[in-house]
Amino acid sequence: MEELGILELNSEQIEELCLIAEKAAREYVLSKVSRKRIEELNISVENEGAKPATLTVEVYVSLTSLMKNFDVQKLVDEAVKEAYASAEQYLRKLECRSPK
Repeated sequence: MEELGILELNSEQIEELCLIAEKAAREYVLSKVSRKRIEELNISVENEGAKPATLTVEVYVSLTSLMKNFDVQKLVDEAVKEAYASAEQYLRKLECRSPK
């Protein structure tokens, strides 16, 4: 993720950033696969540092045997992309509000 010119993130902003990324990944997965077809869905979002904020997103999805031909890796990759895109959008909003 490119570095944005914002002030140092406070703990509330870091928590919000992680929640936004997690929600985006979860919503993406659930928009592509019915809850009934998901055996396990784990999403981990961690932040390291405040400036620059380094975000790590991990998504694990296990589907039922009815979904054996479904491309789970592509689903995971796209969910991670969505998480990063949402996080970046949040950071850009903070950048617009921060004094320069």
